[in-house]
Amino acid sequence: MAVRGVWQLKKLVVCFCDHSGSSAGAREFVEMLLPKFQKQNPQLEATTHLVRGHHPHLRGHFVNGNERVVDVKNKPSEEIWTQVMRLRNSTGRKVVKLKTRHVTHSPSVQGTWTPQTEF
Repeated sequence: MAVRGVWQLKKLVVCFCDHSGSSAGAREFVEMLLPKFQKQNPQLEATTHLVRGHHPHLRGHFVNGNERVVDVKNKPSEEIWTQVMRLRNSTGRKVVKLKTRHVTHSPSVQGTWTPQTEF
């Protein structure tokens, strides 16, 4: 995702093993789909990292300094493509869970309305 015209994902690292079965989809992604992704996205650096004996994962480095790791163990190359696109389209900010569904600076004195409220 671009914030004020600047893409937030600056580097994508695809880590995989060259012989394990859980990395079969990642190897296919690296061979077939990663060159296509690099042509479509020249604004970011996409690299591969061979890690023997470990499950495959994607590591995204963002402009704000955050890093996000996505596990792609036993996933086909199409699902890995989807995860790569999600990383590319995200801002890299930490996920903040809201305590309530209603966010307001001046809460109602009467409380929140519900359909079960009687007159």
